[in-house]
Amino acid sequence: MKFRALRAQVAAETRMTLQRGETLLVTLGIPVVLLVFFTLVPVLATGTRHRVDFLAPGVLALAVMSTAMVSLGIATAFERSYGVLKRLGATPLGRPVLLTAKIASVIVVEIIQVVLLVGVALALGWRPHPSAGLAVIAVLLATIAFAGIGLAMAGALRAEVTLAVANGVYVILLLIGGVIFPLHELGSLASFARLLPTAALSDALHSTLGSGASATEAWVVLALWAVAAPVVAAVTFKWE
Repeated sequence: MKFRALRAQVAAETRMTLQRGETLLVTLGIPVVLLVFFTLVPVLATGTRHRVDFLAPGVLALAVMSTAMVSLGIATAFERSYGVLKRLGATPLGRPVLLTAKIASVIVVEIIQVVLLVGVALALGWRPHPSAGLAVIAVLLATIAFAGIGLAMAGALRAEVTLAVANGVYVILLLIGGVIFPLHELGSLASFARLLPTAALSDALHSTLGSGASATEAWVVLALWAVAAPVVAAVTFKWE
């Protein structure tokens, strides 16, 4: 019974996510546009033979952030403000199943994002040398971290504030997260940026999908965020 309820709720959460136009813009539209534009227009010095080799892992990191933090955080905040979470949490579905369904729906959307972005990147000339298992682990750690951040905002702030903060953080991490600009181009900001989950995921994906260079610091940062962010969300979250 619980599994059937979970499956139904995952389907409902995924359907609602894909029906929100603004969500599709952030989670699918913007990453694809950034990948295509900066690959085809030579405005960036990426330090790689082909610009797409640098951009593809970074934009994959951006896509994970947009779904697990921005989309989940904003949607949950408005559900909380309308009293939806309180009502659902009191049903036989239960809060654990509800939260599991939300996280599972994030993973479903991320699979769509990865398939789309990898397809576009391959069409643009990306030829990765992947360690698929490690890349999946990096994405899962980042998903947990970003979901924790999004839920922490949604559970502590008003919906309108969450909307503004989530989008503001998205833009900041887009600019200093190693997505569009290589971290070494950020000067004194680089050391700070490497402590953020977007840069850590970007570095880990560059390592596992491209350069093969060591990214020990990035893995440590990802693991710490994956532990700390959900704990903060659990402690501070208010259901109404």
